[in-house]
Amino acid sequence: DKTQAIETTRYVLEELAKSRSQKKERAHREFADQFAQAMVDNLNRNVAREQSMLDPYIRDALRFALEAHEIHQKQKRKGKDIAYITHPLTVGLILARAGAWPHIIAGGILHDTMEDSVPEHKVTYEILSERFGPSVADIVRDVTEPDKDLPWAERKQEALEHLKTIDGPSLWVKTADVISNVSEILDDYRRDGEAIFSRFNAPKEDIIANYRAVIEALLARWGEFSGNPMTLDLKTLAYDLAQLAEPSATIGTE
Repeated sequence: DKTQAIETTRYVLEELAKSRSQKKERAHREFADQFAQAMVDNLNRNVAREQSMLDPYIRDALRFALEAHEIHQKQKRKGKDIAYITHPLTVGLILARAGAWPHIIAGGILHDTMEDSVPEHKVTYEILSERFGPSVADIVRDVTEPDKDLPWAERKQEALEHLKTIDGPSLWVKTADVISNVSEILDDYRRDGEAIFSRFNAPKEDIIANYRAVIEALLARWGEFSGNPMTLDLKTLAYDLAQLAEPSATIGTE
């Protein structure tokens, strides 16, 4: 009887141990399954973010630029009743179509925020760096005119000299900026003719000469990377500006 009791006890203990082991194994399997599913879900979310057509980083840049140009000052395009925000948005669109990385597109959207922000809501390098990172802040600072109080000709000459050293992301943004500005001038000329030059701080001849020099400098900076799709736009705009510089402009009006 005593031996039987011992055997029975051993059997019961073994079964209990086996049951506990099975429960523990099931628990481990369930945890592993849950962990694996969580990993898959997280990867799917990250892939979705990367493939999103409107990156959160760019959305934040859009909000920031809207505040700087529209909410805080209702800034307009030079001599027109058109919201200024249309320009940085166009720059961002050009960069996106050219295949720029998100931080370069963000830099394009924000490229005038330091230069044009009002004193009571002044945008600084430090503000941009904290919110968007130093890479974006570097772009904006690199394409910002340091002293807008200088005479027009002096400002433009300084900007032109700076262009001869610009490269990387800043070159992308400055190129898109020039494409946007010159395209707008040409579109306005086709619609309104010579009258459009009255809105500028320099004569027509100087405006055209400056942009032609800027385009030439940008094309030189692109150099061996002339395969970038934006360089074709620059060459086309240079041709149109040359036509516009003729005594009898032939680009036509609407």
